[in-house]
Parts: sequence; structure tokens; C-alpha cells
Amino acid sequence: MLQQLARELAEGAITAQGLLSSLLEKIDRHDGKIRAFLAVEREEAMAMARASDARRAAGKPLSPFDGIPVGVKDNIVTRGRVTECASKILKGYVSPFTATAIERLHAKGFVTIGRLNMDEFAMGSSTENSAFQITRNPFDLERAPGGSSGGSAAAVAAGFLPAALGSDTGGSIRQPAAFCGLVGLKPTYGTVSRYGLVAFASSLDQIGPLTHTVDDAAILYDTIKGHDPRDSTTVLDSRYRKWEGNVAEVRLGYDPALLEGIAPEVRQAFDRTLAFLKSQVKSIEQVALPHQKYGIPVYYITATSEASANLARFDGIRYGYRSTEAKTLSEVYEKSRTEGFGTEVKRRILLGTYALSSGYYEAYYGKAQAVRALIQRDYLNAFQKVDALLLPTTPTPAFRLGEKTADPVAMYLSDVLTVGASLAGVPALAVPAPSEGLPVGVQLVGPFFSEELLFALGRLIEKEFPQKKAVL
Repeated sequence: MLQQLARELAEGAITAQGLLSSLLEKIDRHDGKIRAFLAVEREEAMAMARASDARRAAGKPLSPFDGIPVGVKDNIVTRGRVTECASKILKGYVSPFTATAIERLHAKGFVTIGRLNMDEFAMGSSTENSAFQITRNPFDLERAPGGSSGGSAAAVAAGFLPAALGSDTGGSIRQPAAFCGLVGLKPTYGTVSRYGLVAFASSLDQIGPLTHTVDDAAILYDTIKGHDPRDSTTVLDSRYRKWEGNVAEVRLGYDPALLEGIAPEVRQAFDRTLAFLKSQVKSIEQVALPHQKYGIPVYYITATSEASANLARFDGIRYGYRSTEAKTLSEVYEKSRTEGFGTEVKRRILLGTYALSSGYYEAYYGKAQAVRALIQRDYLNAFQKVDALLLPTTPTPAFRLGEKTADPVAMYLSDVLTVGASLAGVPALAVPAPSEGLPVGVQLVGPFFSEELLFALGRLIEKEFPQKKAVL
């Protein structure tokens, strides 16, 4: 889609302003029922589109994609624009700086538009934890679009945007991609700067694209990746590997144990995808990821512990929400955080604080990090035998809104197949799989810096099994 829009812009068939206007019209017509946007930011986006058209008229576009709109999840900051992380505690916060990923989009002329809804502080799997509104799945308005990047996924699936950025901590790009019939990439940890991404769990968070096609995901990834001196966890550009292999020589693996307990339609989609790939690659081999079964407890101890530390800064003192009922300093802290944070955020702060507390640190956080190392070793061992892995993305298709909100553990288990790659830091690409009803996804997981290999495999699946389109 991005390449087609680039051609039309280059040929003069469309203008950046005309493209943006058509998307804004569709948002106005349909987002009242989807609720993907927290804010559309029309004036800022139109100013960027006018500047893009002026550059093209002067023969100086910044890139072939100059003028193409991209949506932004509400936890990635832009200078002078509001960023709230879908939380009352940051309501009205205006960022004084711009995230590196956004700077790199702007450097290529992409038009960033809107703030897309999300689970508060990226904590959730359904976008029902937003302080402001619930986003609905464009394929079925009674179902969740996934989370925490549900607003980004819903906006792209509904055709409001050609692409959007989300963030993935334990599956928050890949799970919404599966629920909404999209492509979603969690890059290798450290390839995309986290500067300007409001932190949830710093050792896990990664910005990545949600798109209609694998090529579009590759374009956005190539745009936003790269070393950033402002983020010490980004890797040097020399670490990237250019894949020039042939998919016919690829050894693909899967772990049969991970197929237990998944919904029949997910299993059927996985089996059809695996059967197709068997005719395309060198071999399909079984591998074992024995510690993946501990992924959920390891992830939720790690993520909540890091969240309790990262969210300590939201205290009613420096910026954001401050309770009007507070009379003393201790009440400012207590009442502001009590009133400003939602239920799920409070739950995770409490869990993380407990896991890090004196007397429990080694029993919980320390043990979780030891098992995390074993999970990472499982992946490294698997990649000694195969070049990439195929897994289902989610255990079920999109569930109904309200179905899991009363049972946090049931909600957490929707990430059971995605947290492993996050804990290991390896890249994972979610792509739509064949299904008769609601969208279903599979994910390709590879070694560090193997994004190009995953894109090549993803293109095969995409070509064989065309993407479903939502009808609004």
C-alpha cells in the first residue's frame, strides 16, 4: 500500500493534502463506532501535508513516501503535541521533545496524524483499560481489537490510515495485528530507539509498525531503526545483518508443545500455513522451547517490577494530574496516584513493588531473571538447528469485549505465545493466516537481527493467503 501511494504521489495522481483529506473524511464517518483515535490533530497534519506538496512541486521530496500519513500510539511523544498514554494522570501533558522514531518518520516526509487509543500505559491486551474510551474491532464491533496497541491496529484495519506505529512489550503489536488481520513487527530489542517512548518495562519495550502488508512493515522498520546516542540500549548499525539468502534453503522449526490448548480455528490456520511453507522451504523441523511455559509468570514479574519503577515519576508533583483534594504532601502523592491511575495500572504497580521489596526480591524478581535467561537460551539453541520458528500469534481469535475483564489472569494468558520472543529480545513478525471467520495470525520468530529473513517468509504467507478486509 505504501509503495502504491508513493507512486500515485510521484505521478501527481493524488496530493498529500488530498490523501489526508480523504482519510479524515473516513475517520469522521466511521470512527464514532470504532473509537480508534483519542485525538486526530487535523491542523498539524494538514500543515505537514501542505509542506509535503510544496516540496514535491519544487522537485525536492524528502523520500518516495513524502506526504503519506502514519498514525501514532498515544505513548510516543511529539514536541508540542499532547501525549497522555490513555491515562488520566497525564491528561493534557504536552511533550517538550520528539521521539526518535517520529523524527525519523518526519525526516522521510511521513505525515504523523492523531493519537491512537491504547491500554493505559500499554498495560493490557484488549484496549479496554484506556481511561477515556474503548476501541472496537473493525471486523466485529462487539470484539476487542487486541492491546495494548488496539487503537493503532483498529485504525489501520478500518482503513483510516495506511500504517501506524505501536509499541510491543509482551505482544502488544503482534496480538492486535492477529485480531485485526494485519502485519505487525516486534523488532530485535535495541534496533529501534526507545527515546520518546513513555516507558512501561524498559528491558522489553520496542516501537514497531502495524501495516496492511509485509512490504509496508519493512519500509517503516527501515525508516525508524538505527543507533541513537540518546538511547544507550540501541545497537550500533554495524550489528545489522543483511540477509541475501534463498527461502528455498531456509530450515523452519516449530514446537508442538505450543499448539496445545489453542482454539480449533487457530490450530487449523497454523496447520494450513505450516503445510504451505513445507513446500516452500528446505525443511520443517520440530524443536523444543521447554521454558516457554514459564513465559507468563516470568514476563509479568519482570514487566510489573520495571513498571513500578518507571511509573514512580507520576506523582502529582512535577507534571500531570494533581488531586484537588490533597491537603498535605503525602496526600498529593497518595490521592493523585489513586485518582490518576486506572485499576490495571495500580494492580501492576502493586505487584511489581511487592516483587522488588526487601525479602522478596530474590524469590520473585531474581528468580524470574534466571528463568528469563533460560528462555533466551531455548531460542538460541533452537536457532542452532533452524533458521526461524513458526508459532501461532494468539491462542484464540478476538474475544468479546468484557469477556476477560473480570479475570486478569485469563487476560494475561492471551499473551502466552508472544511473551517468549519479548523476553528473549529476538524479532517476531505477525502475519495474517488463512481463516474462515474472524482474522487469525501466525508469527515468525528469528535470531537477533533477522528481520529481513522474517519479511521474506512473511511475503510467502501473504501471497498465498490474501489479507481479509474489514467492512464498515
